[in-house]
Amino acid sequence: MTTDDTDTPVDPSKLEENLAQIEALSQRLVSALSHQRQVAPSLQGPSPELYAKAASAYWQEMMSNPSKIFEQQVSYWGKTLKHYIDSQQQLAHGKLQPPADESGTDPRFSSPLWQSNPYFNYIKQQYLFSSQAIGNAVQGLEGMEPDDKKRLEYFSKQIVDLMAPTNFLATNPEALERAVETDGQSLVDGLENLVKDLEDHQGDFVVNLADKKAFQVGGNIGTTEGEVVYRNRMFELIQYAPATDEQYKTPLIIFPPWINKFYILDLKPQNSLIKWITEQGYTLFVVSWVNPDAGYADVGMEDYIEEGYLTALEQVKEITGEKKVNVIGYCIAGTTLALTLSLLKQRGDKSVKSATFFTTLTDFSDRGEVGVFLTDDFVDGIEAEVTEKGYLDSFYMSRTFSFLRSNDLIYRPAIRSYMMGESPPAFDLLFWNGDSTNLPARMSVEYLRHLCQNDELARGEIELCGTRLALADVEVPVCAIACETDHIAAWKSSYRGVQQMGSADKTFILSESGHIAGIVNPPSKKKYGHYTNEDMQAAPEAWQEAATFNEGSWWPRWEEWLRPRSGKKVPARQPGDSTHPSLAKAPGTYVVEIK
Repeated sequence: MTTDDTDTPVDPSKLEENLAQIEALSQRLVSALSHQRQVAPSLQGPSPELYAKAASAYWQEMMSNPSKIFEQQVSYWGKTLKHYIDSQQQLAHGKLQPPADESGTDPRFSSPLWQSNPYFNYIKQQYLFSSQAIGNAVQGLEGMEPDDKKRLEYFSKQIVDLMAPTNFLATNPEALERAVETDGQSLVDGLENLVKDLEDHQGDFVVNLADKKAFQVGGNIGTTEGEVVYRNRMFELIQYAPATDEQYKTPLIIFPPWINKFYILDLKPQNSLIKWITEQGYTLFVVSWVNPDAGYADVGMEDYIEEGYLTALEQVKEITGEKKVNVIGYCIAGTTLALTLSLLKQRGDKSVKSATFFTTLTDFSDRGEVGVFLTDDFVDGIEAEVTEKGYLDSFYMSRTFSFLRSNDLIYRPAIRSYMMGESPPAFDLLFWNGDSTNLPARMSVEYLRHLCQNDELARGEIELCGTRLALADVEVPVCAIACETDHIAAWKSSYRGVQQMGSADKTFILSESGHIAGIVNPPSKKKYGHYTNEDMQAAPEAWQEAATFNEGSWWPRWEEWLRPRSGKKVPARQPGDSTHPSLAKAPGTYVVEIK
């Protein structure tokens, strides 16, 4: 890999020893793979119908506009042939260096060897030429429905990314160089990491993104002081200890998504939104959802509303003696919060004073990148899976979200762990990312069919709890925070949903970054900024174009919005009361249950 003659020579005995270890590890590998779950083809990729449509469109274009196809092919052939000739000429003139490289920057090819080594540079450039040709061919296809075209582009890119030379040992110079430097020890360590990951996940290929031994929920993450003051089959209610002598009169409840665990909002003290809210003087309650198993098969959206949201509201009112509360809903919990607010309006219940939505979709007319997984071929597969098992295993949701950022969450970590032999980092956010939850069977299907696919909430057609619910019924003051590069809840769709709410008091904040980093963005980091614009009548693009960009976190701006809606100051409240004794210390028991 290098021309440095002073490099330490390979130790044959050490190399032989490592090769023997690889053989032993290979037996463990085979054993681990024998336990791999059988995943239905419908959950492995899009149905063959998508590729049939693509082939039909391609051949139709070939017949009707052959010059376009030939032009694309000739362009690709010309680039690859010219690059081959340039490379040969360099060698013919005795130059062990690659020809001019105008491929630009790509994080996958950050090693200097991709630039300086003729062999690896040739592989890289040819791969990028091919990637561009495939991308151009797919983008240029006509005669396909927009949704089908979008899915074809996405899954084609997944295949192209999978085939990157960085993902294979023989064509990854960094991995080969490390193997030589360590006499093969890096490959032994990498195989050990691979086998361990397979054993940890019952034979499923899931890369451990973080060192699991580095964190303990309630030990060094999720440590903000509080008490579980109520518990039912759906959730534990945590009331956090006051951090100030006085607190605002109106309590605040956070409803986190039950797709993940709530402690994303309470990682380390320095980036904990929960801790920061208590320090601003609020009486804070957080719902910690149960991690369901097959016993929750019949639990649906109505149960989350009645036994979750409405019960939590009543318990908080009882504990604090207040008639009104402020609420926050994050992601799917924000979607369900909108349903709950509509139901409360229909019932004449004025328990909620204001509502905040974090990265929430209520208008699913444009489902963003995640929409490629929300068509019938996948949803039919999910419905069949949950009908058989009684719940949707966390494996499927985790894998789906990982593929939205496959280079960052699958291939790059796999390269570091399996080829380079590196241990997973002690990174709290990635630890949380791997600590996923299951979803009840009925709820999964209802959410996917009625909300994601049929967009029934935005259309005012969804019926839950015996009532037809609609966004127009959300009339309380609303503040919504969306994230600019969110792969899960596209900000423009979030904005359109807020536009349709019936509230006369709406605030929309667009944070930089994505679904998690844009929300978990403490002021002390001075990292991501945010956009504001009081005009909610404009289209999303026009709203952003006319918006003011503000440096730093949105947290203080949101707190300024919440403060006048939180009443006067009262003496700080301690968790619970005589009828709500402490059932456990925060973060509670549900968040650490393994199912």
